[in-house]
Amino acid sequence: RYDKSGKNGGFIDLLWRGTLIAEHKSRGQDLDSAHKQALGYFDGLAERDLPRHVIVSDFARIRLYDLEKDTRTEFPLKDLYRNIRHFGFIAGYTALHVEAQDPVNFKAAERMGKLHDSLRATGYNGHALEVFLVRLLFCLFAENTTLFEAGTFRYYLENHTREDGSDLGQELTMLFQALNMPETRRQQNIDELLAAFPYVNGRLFEEMLPIPSCDAKMRGLLLDCCALDWGRISPAIFGALFQCVMDEEGMERRRNLGAHYTSEENILKLIKPLFLDNLWAEFNASRRSANRLFELNKKIARLKFLDPACGCGNFLVIAYRELRMLELEILRAVRESGQMHLDVFQLVQVDVEQFHGIELEEFPAQIAQVALWLTDHQMNMRVSEEFGQYFRRLPLTKSANIHCGNALRMDWNEVVHAEAVDYILGNPPFVGAKHLISEQSKDMAKVFHNVKNFGLLDYVSAWYLTAINYLRTPEADAGLFGFGALGSSAERVKIAFVSTNSITQGEQVGVIWGELLRLGAKIHFAHRTFKWSNEARGMAAVHCVIIGFALYGTDRKIIFDYPDINGQAHALEAKNINPYLVDAPDILINRREKPLCQVPEMGIGNKPIDGGNYLFNEEEKEEFIKAEPKAAKWFKPFVGATEFLYGYNRWVLWLGNCPPNELRTMSKAMARVEAVRNFRLASKSLPTQKIADTPTRFHVENFPLATYVLIPRHSSEKRLYIPFGFLNPDIIAGDSCLIMSDIKIYHFGVLSALMHMAWIKYIAGRLKSDYRYSSQIVYNNFPWPHEPSEKQVSAIEQAAQKVLDARAAHPGSSLADLYDPIAMPPDLRHAHQALDRAVDAAYGKKGFASDAERVAFLFELYSQYTSTLPIAEKPTRKKKKK
Repeated sequence: RYDKSGKNGGFIDLLWRGTLIAEHKSRGQDLDSAHKQALGYFDGLAERDLPRHVIVSDFARIRLYDLEKDTRTEFPLKDLYRNIRHFGFIAGYTALHVEAQDPVNFKAAERMGKLHDSLRATGYNGHALEVFLVRLLFCLFAENTTLFEAGTFRYYLENHTREDGSDLGQELTMLFQALNMPETRRQQNIDELLAAFPYVNGRLFEEMLPIPSCDAKMRGLLLDCCALDWGRISPAIFGALFQCVMDEEGMERRRNLGAHYTSEENILKLIKPLFLDNLWAEFNASRRSANRLFELNKKIARLKFLDPACGCGNFLVIAYRELRMLELEILRAVRESGQMHLDVFQLVQVDVEQFHGIELEEFPAQIAQVALWLTDHQMNMRVSEEFGQYFRRLPLTKSANIHCGNALRMDWNEVVHAEAVDYILGNPPFVGAKHLISEQSKDMAKVFHNVKNFGLLDYVSAWYLTAINYLRTPEADAGLFGFGALGSSAERVKIAFVSTNSITQGEQVGVIWGELLRLGAKIHFAHRTFKWSNEARGMAAVHCVIIGFALYGTDRKIIFDYPDINGQAHALEAKNINPYLVDAPDILINRREKPLCQVPEMGIGNKPIDGGNYLFNEEEKEEFIKAEPKAAKWFKPFVGATEFLYGYNRWVLWLGNCPPNELRTMSKAMARVEAVRNFRLASKSLPTQKIADTPTRFHVENFPLATYVLIPRHSSEKRLYIPFGFLNPDIIAGDSCLIMSDIKIYHFGVLSALMHMAWIKYIAGRLKSDYRYSSQIVYNNFPWPHEPSEKQVSAIEQAAQKVLDARAAHPGSSLADLYDPIAMPPDLRHAHQALDRAVDAAYGKKGFASDAERVAFLFELYSQYTSTLPIAEKPTRKKKKK
């Protein structure tokens, strides 16, 4: 196609908008000059028309530039036939290199988002808009991947629609009708541009939609989308695309549903140990036998997958792509074995109908189905390139089975029967127990109707129990559905979910895993906590685990450990993987009212429930005393977790012991008491209303008579040690802390060592990623050294004192400063290391390779302490000396 440039009046020899520009010179002339002249025309072109390739020639030599890859290929014209592969892009063939981080992924999402917003602003929204966008998505992809002839969609838009966009909606509607009609049934006088498009079917273009009213801006936005190479789109983009096109209200609603979009890297962390690694191992063992390879190909073509929270289908898409990659490798190996004449159309057996999904919302469900079709064609292009036979599946006669519905209120057998499925996988919604919306709370009540304390559980846990119950249906257990050779679903189906790490920590473990273990669940592999991120705009980052489990055991169990949660995993073989993802027996740590061992009890700090009326910073306190001098003696230092860690000064007006006659002489103090009383009376909580009768007292009061140890209930997970500390009894601790009175430095030493920290790391709950220390779960269940010798106790006491001395050597630094993992002073670090060695020795050990090894040891000790009645009960039965 020829075009006149707007620059210096010259003529472009050939311009194919967005693809190619050519400049020819007479024989022997300078090709560098021709290249420079071709680039000079770019100033007169719209951005979306800028070509990727430049061809220059003097009719003896030909040179091809790929501006995106920054490559140059040159050869004599007589050797064109030997270099024809470089020009495959002209016919629509390009080497397929799909990368998740390719900038085109993000450009595509942003541009489709702008088009969505423009259409929505006109009132074209809801179901019609969603289906319309999915159809455009298919057309844009088909444009760049030979499903359509190269350039036909863009050419249709440029030459069959007005520049003002007024007929764009009508013309696209006619195109969609053509794509839904077999060529043999189309009208004979159909426009030749429409006739050039193939019959697609697959029900994608079946529904009649309202015709959108468009304008020049929308037409320009769609042409901008056409300028991208959609053949390079990664399947992981479809989740990001969905998130991008939602408006602010929709995005907030989607966050409430807990939607996240997993990167390909993290999807592979799940699917490789779930099934892919084993299939590749089987391939490597079979690659010298054509018969075994054919059998393996038949096997993978029979596998069925279910993602019961599939969203935009990323897990299914990547799983499908990886199966097709394995199939391609199988076919290569068969060819290498001497099978030279392969009928690709018969040998490519893996298809999208093996994949099933459940998704709550319609739009992502539609994207999931289309994404699998598009991935299928990407892989068909690879097959075509490999075997020299053009292979495409049009019309679309098979499709993935994506069911739109609530997975927690339906029978999954309606989507795919448990006896037919092989693998269940995905990343169910990430919503904490305290953030459930009303409908999600109802979902939880339905799933956990007979499970105690399910109100503690995060939303994701419902998929774990539902998956297990799905496999335990009477029909599946009885093997009544013609798959007897494979055994019942309960004996062969494997499950793996990405989850927030909260279901392996704190109180949730005893609730959800108590039920799962009771039903027979066994963990096969697990990724310990790692930082999970996605491809979506505003990339979410969550601390996650991946757990692979089934209703049967396996001899090979693997734990993937992350010394750095942002780094790579180390694979460790395990004898058993328990619910805390530790190589230890299946022990559940539940609430315990008294310590497991003979140690001081731990209580909560003081809880004023005062509406802030009794709490003062330094300036506020001085101002109050100036107005009410008699109140000075009733102020006491008040320390919460923040004040303790960061060294802030805070004060509390403690009037609980103030005589009434004295209190009545302090009008400012009386006003505070009255404000507290009114605050409590206004509460919706009956217990809070009740304590309005004693407004000078706290709701919880805990005043040690002697020096006590303070434990912050929340502390950063970045700290190697949680800093505990001794406080004077004149200091009032708040309820953001736990306190221990009647405590010796020995106890402080054990609690401050790595052994206890490892226990916290694996057993404690979390607030976001911070440790959430508790007395009933963490402290009361902690296995202390059993009957340490006087020498061992003395060694711990001396080492603990050196920790305190090292802290005191830095008087200007807060505990947050001192325990910063980077800024921690060497003397304090060395003191803690010496304390660690002393505590390890009291346990009869000389050191551990990791925190996981420490916790495994502590689980064994816990098991010993609780396995026999005398040992388990001895700590609580022994009376204290008066």
